[in-house]
Amino acid sequence: MRDELVLLAQRTLDVCLARKIMIVTAESCTGGLIAGALTENAGSSRVFERGFVTYSNEAKQEMLGVAAAILASHGAVSAETAEAMALGALEKSRAQLALAVTGVAGPDGGTADKPIGLVHFAVAQTERPTLLVRKDFRSPANKDFSRVEIRRLAVLTGLHLLLEAAAPQLRA
Repeated sequence: MRDELVLLAQRTLDVCLARKIMIVTAESCTGGLIAGALTENAGSSRVFERGFVTYSNEAKQEMLGVAAAILASHGAVSAETAEAMALGALEKSRAQLALAVTGVAGPDGGTADKPIGLVHFAVAQTERPTLLVRKDFRSPANKDFSRVEIRRLAVLTGLHLLLEAAAPQLRA
C-alpha cells in the first residue's frame, strides 16, 4: 500500500493538473520533504514546477528575496517569513500556487515564544490573498512527538493546504 503522503500528493497533483495549476514549494524545517512527496509520483513534472529548500536565513534572502528586516524583526519561524517565502517562490517561478513552511522541528532550538513543534505555513496564489496557518504539533497533548513526527505532520498539513487551495470545494 502506498504511503498516505504519496497518495495525498497524487490527489493534489491530479487536481492541479485538471485545473492547469503549477506548484512551487519553499521549505525550511521540512527540508524538501513536501517536494519529495509530490515528485514521488510519476508525471509530477506536469504540475510541480520547482522547490526551494531554504534552511538558512541567507538562503531565504538569496533564493526567495526574503527581506533581512523581516528576519531581523520576526525571525525565521514566523508568519511574516512564511508569507515572504511563499510570495518569493511565486515570483521566482512559473507557478501559480506556492506553499512555504518554516518551523522548529527540534529536538533543540525551541524557545518560550517559538517552541519545538511550532510550524508556520503560507499558501500564496496569483491574484488571491495569502493564507497563513500556524500549527503547534508539540502541544501538551502530544509532547512526545519527535523531530521525524513533527516534520511528517508538517508535510501532511502542507499537502492538505495545497489541495484545499487548488480545489477549495473538496476540503480535504
